[in-house]
Amino acid sequence: MNIEVIDEQNRLKQAQIDIITDLIQLAAAHIDRRQDFEVDISIVDNETIHQLNRDYRGIDRPTDVLSFALEEESDQDNFPDIYQQANLFPSHLGDIIISYPKIREQAEAYGHSFERELGFLAVHGFLHLNGYDHQTPAEAEEMFSIQEEVLKRYGLSR
Repeated sequence: MNIEVIDEQNRLKQAQIDIITDLIQLAAAHIDRRQDFEVDISIVDNETIHQLNRDYRGIDRPTDVLSFALEEESDQDNFPDIYQQANLFPSHLGDIIISYPKIREQAEAYGHSFERELGFLAVHGFLHLNGYDHQTPAEAEEMFSIQEEVLKRYGLSR
């Protein structure tokens, strides 16, 4: 498993980066995700996430987290089946983009810690990369239940 946190502005402390990687590992185990995967998590400003949200989702405002999946169930890697079956190459799940200002704003608005909000957004993005969604009440129930369970197990419950 390769989890890369990209924080070009160096806003996060090492302990906060560790929280992200620990939570992604815990979430992966919770959903029985095989361990040979890669994911990139970028911590950005509101301007950057606003531009991405506008360009890729058609929503002209900043958001808290975006997930860009590189692997779809129906569109496996371009490697021949023999390589996939042998698990010779880790799956690159995609990218998670998190707005640093939104972490601060939402932690304050919800009355919990910066670390809890950071963890919530990281797990939320990771679940999206693994096909989870919250478009219907049933999907939302499943996804948010997993998020809360993972955060609770890690000690970041509300």
